[in-house]
Amino acid sequence: MAINLDIRKKYPGFTLDVRFATESRRIGILGGSGAGKSMTLRSVAGIHAPDEGRILLDGRVLYDSAGRVDLKPQVRRVGYLFQNYALFPNMTVRENIMAGMKARGNDKHARADELIRKFRLEGLEDRLPSRLSGGQQQRTALARILASEPDAILLDEPFSALDGYLRDQMQRELMATLADYPGTVIMVSHDRDEIYRFSEEILIMSGGKIIRQGPTREVFANPGSRDAAALTGCKNFSRAERLDDHHVRALDWGVDLTFRQVVPKEVKDLGFRAHEFLPVWGGERPDNAVRCRVVSEAMLQFEHNYYIAPETEEPAAEPLSWFAQRERWAELAEKGMPDYLILPEEAVMFLG
Repeated sequence: MAINLDIRKKYPGFTLDVRFATESRRIGILGGSGAGKSMTLRSVAGIHAPDEGRILLDGRVLYDSAGRVDLKPQVRRVGYLFQNYALFPNMTVRENIMAGMKARGNDKHARADELIRKFRLEGLEDRLPSRLSGGQQQRTALARILASEPDAILLDEPFSALDGYLRDQMQRELMATLADYPGTVIMVSHDRDEIYRFSEEILIMSGGKIIRQGPTREVFANPGSRDAAALTGCKNFSRAERLDDHHVRALDWGVDLTFRQVVPKEVKDLGFRAHEFLPVWGGERPDNAVRCRVVSEAMLQFEHNYYIAPETEEPAAEPLSWFAQRERWAELAEKGMPDYLILPEEAVMFLG
């Protein structure tokens, strides 16, 4: 199943300009608020019409401004899961599932029974949505979507209103539920962990445009730009001055770094994730290390966050973030704070 988008739409003070093509079955769209993520989904679903462009789903034209094609949402064969699930409040679970079904007569009831079993809704068939938990409502909404036999399913921030524990539980349920669905699923989120766990391929959006696209793990390892790196969770950034093929000056950290690999000529910034530092106690200063001078700290349940003074003389320079995971705690308690923090070469990101 392939999806191709090439669309543009002007809003007051904002322009959506999205181009991508992929054959991946599980696609994540990551971006901050106002990046254009939901607008993109709504364009695919037919809720909003672009000003111009084309949308193809497995070669089938859903929208083509030049050819004056704009299929109605109900004939696009695209299922859209809203944040609030949008169940019919006066219909039971069974009635909601059957509402969009193509089958007729006894086949319709048999299909509803099959979906009720698949989504573990036995015993809830006659309940109204108001008497369902959040997870039960989500499963009912997904069952209703699959009852319409869509070619693609669009998930618009499906967990945004949930607390941490329930969100994690429902993410796992959703992935298990959709494991055997053969069509394309696109999930929009501002939560990088959700996107990383769910998607094979990721699109990172900012300002109405895609700023990075590719296999999810590859994009997280090499975001390519400072904006994309920040959206994937990177905390530490420095302007970079390339000294030669193997040396870079991190201007905002006040250190020179040496690399075995060749430093890209187009490098503008460096990025470094907060959990990648390697602590060192005593001895001479190692290569590619910063002095561990803690200016503030935050003790959280699963990690201890330390903020390290950079070695630049610029007073406005941001501290570096070091997030020490639980496995480091006993060592820190025994030895105290390290003298240096090494930036392993393989963890430094070159950003253009």
